[in-house]
Amino acid sequence: MYVMGKKSAGILGLLLAVVLALTGCVSTPPTESQQPEQNSGQTAQSETPSKETGQGEKVLRVAFGMGETEWKLFHDEILPAFQQETGIKVEAIELKQEDLINNLTAQVESGNLTIDMFAQDVNSLSSLVTRGLVEDLSGYRDRIPDSVIPGMMEAAQFDGKLLFLPYRPNVEIAFYNQKKFEENGLTPPKTWDELLQVAEAFKQKTGQGRVAIKANLQIDNILHMFEFIKAAGGDPYQLNDDGSIQAFTFMQKLYPLLNEQSSTANWDTMNQYLEKDSVYLGQNWPFYIPQFHQNGKEEIQAYSGWAGPVKETHLLGGEVIGIPKGSAKIEEAIQFAEYLMSKPVQELLVSQLAWPAVRSDAYGLVQGYQKPYFEAIKSALDKAEPRGNVPYWADAEKVYLEAFQKAVIDGADVKTTLDEAAQKLEEIRNNQ
Repeated sequence: MYVMGKKSAGILGLLLAVVLALTGCVSTPPTESQQPEQNSGQTAQSETPSKETGQGEKVLRVAFGMGETEWKLFHDEILPAFQQETGIKVEAIELKQEDLINNLTAQVESGNLTIDMFAQDVNSLSSLVTRGLVEDLSGYRDRIPDSVIPGMMEAAQFDGKLLFLPYRPNVEIAFYNQKKFEENGLTPPKTWDELLQVAEAFKQKTGQGRVAIKANLQIDNILHMFEFIKAAGGDPYQLNDDGSIQAFTFMQKLYPLLNEQSSTANWDTMNQYLEKDSVYLGQNWPFYIPQFHQNGKEEIQAYSGWAGPVKETHLLGGEVIGIPKGSAKIEEAIQFAEYLMSKPVQELLVSQLAWPAVRSDAYGLVQGYQKPYFEAIKSALDKAEPRGNVPYWADAEKVYLEAFQKAVIDGADVKTTLDEAAQKLEEIRNNQ
């Protein structure tokens, strides 16, 4: 099994020690692209891919969607240490995520690969699999650390085959305004019943809803919908089972008590609503934690969230790594993936970029104000489940949103609405 060399680990350790010494605590610059369902439009670095140098230097060309600050850490620290350890130079190539599937299809069919490795949203893998665009990596299972969180392993497998490698998980946690909760004599809800009570109490005490969910009739609305259904023991792909009916019935009760900004709340605006004190409780991705701190909003704290009648569950987001079918750089790509999954690199990504770790033992450098947030992240990741990749997802999205509009917002009969929606899902499946 490949492991990070002592020399490389020493370099990373020294770098981290310098950072800690300079700051007194670990600083976490913001992630710039962290939104699993909305990663489209991101681009990798603008470097032009180069050929092998002809002097024995190996080059691995990767298509990762990251922001400027994230790439800076990779270029300044991670990639040089990997090259020193292995002799493999990693080059980033520019590719918009929405172009990945068609680009890879053309490359794989022609046999002219210019991408050796790529990262893709864990919930957008179906097309890569059905088109046969990725290598079967089942023979490399022993290169994955035992401490990798189970949800990422589940997301990486299709029909028992390991087609992707764990890389970068993500999960929503519940952010709440501790000061506002204390002023109103309330505590953060941990069950659906408590959530309903808190939402009602805030509305009575302040004259408006202070709890928000992402009810924007867009993709992240479906994310929250799936969590409610699974928390009630339902199957969102069936949609009219008892758990789904219970979830929609609950959301129908909750909706009138929500902050009106729920209709526009997304991965970006939810943070603004929390920061401006218009929303006191709302779920979101953790990328904005450093900004809450830097902006003096220490009263915005976090916990994993609330449980439904069956369980507490969270939708797993993030990215996995794929290797194009027919690649001649499989071993080099596996080495780089293994390096990224190593404990020193994961600790660096956690402490410097506030990325949730792909492994459960990489939070040793988290200090100071970050600790309670990452406790919330770890707790949520322990309960996180992939959404599930289905080939008909693009057509199914509108069915879920129509059901939410009709039953939750307009107040139509839940069972009738979900029976109709389930029939539409079945028709979509049959037409695949």
